[in-house]
Amino acid sequence: MNVVAIGGGTGLSSLLRGIKHLVPDIITNLSAIVTVSDNGGSSGILREQLNIPAPGDVRNCITALAEDEDILTKIMQYRFEEGEGLKGHSFGNLFLTVLTKITGDFLEAVEITSKILKIKGEIVPSTDKLVHLVAEFSDGNIIEGEVQITEYGKNLKGKIKKIWLKPDNVNAPEKAISKILNADFIILGPGSLYTSIVPNLLIKDIKEAILNSYAYKIYICNVMTQYGETDDFTASDHVKVLNKILTGDENKTILDAIILNTTIPPDELLKKYLKENAEPVVADAGNLSRMGLTVYAEDLLDKGDYVRHNPEKLANVLKNIFEQYLVEK
Repeated sequence: MNVVAIGGGTGLSSLLRGIKHLVPDIITNLSAIVTVSDNGGSSGILREQLNIPAPGDVRNCITALAEDEDILTKIMQYRFEEGEGLKGHSFGNLFLTVLTKITGDFLEAVEITSKILKIKGEIVPSTDKLVHLVAEFSDGNIIEGEVQITEYGKNLKGKIKKIWLKPDNVNAPEKAISKILNADFIILGPGSLYTSIVPNLLIKDIKEAILNSYAYKIYICNVMTQYGETDDFTASDHVKVLNKILTGDENKTILDAIILNTTIPPDELLKKYLKENAEPVVADAGNLSRMGLTVYAEDLLDKGDYVRHNPEKLANVLKNIFEQYLVEK
């Protein structure tokens, strides 16, 4: 069984950390197609100064798929806290950057790093070109940059009306397209809708490959809304955005299923998020079912100081879906 996960940020790495344990017994080939449009933090500095795709999300996904999260993995995730030139940089980002400069090829740098960490799958950047995310808001302003888009949204002057990449004609690696076309399952998310998932879908040949793929397509919806991006969004609102990007019609979907969290975070944690203008995504299962999606609703919350998906719980839901597919096949 071939499984392709598409996204970025902490959401995709969390998913990979869970489902890598299904390799190779259930998943024969696991691949992740990862966004490279991040312009914040260490990734943003490296991409602007050295003209390379943002390495941060790729690094997180490589370490998530590492067979054993041992000392090498910890080294790759180490973030410098002192030193004027290195403060804030992760060693893994610097490592990928150096390899890119030595080989002259970001894709090769990712492959070499993946082999060193003996990952249980393949990581493919959605493009090896330098791209910028651009959004038009409902107030008419056009904002460039992933970080800047989210920050502008927090001003509540308008909502994202249209989003695209600059340049808009970049190609995806051939391997990414091949993976999508040969997938049995395509998983979108979890992760920031506009800044982790959508940037991959804005690459024309990735979008076309998804549309032409016979794979069973699953969307894992975020647990919480994201201030400045998805304020007041229900689960079906998330799907409508994906529909608009993929098919041009918010009411026309190619998605087959959606995975939703059903559990409200503990009160103390909920109040913390409400202060940051984030709240649980309403699981409007009726609307989703009317849109033609199969709804899988479970308790997916992780324990800790953040409201996130638990990798093992998420993997168990997907395992059941995969096993049902194998029985029916």
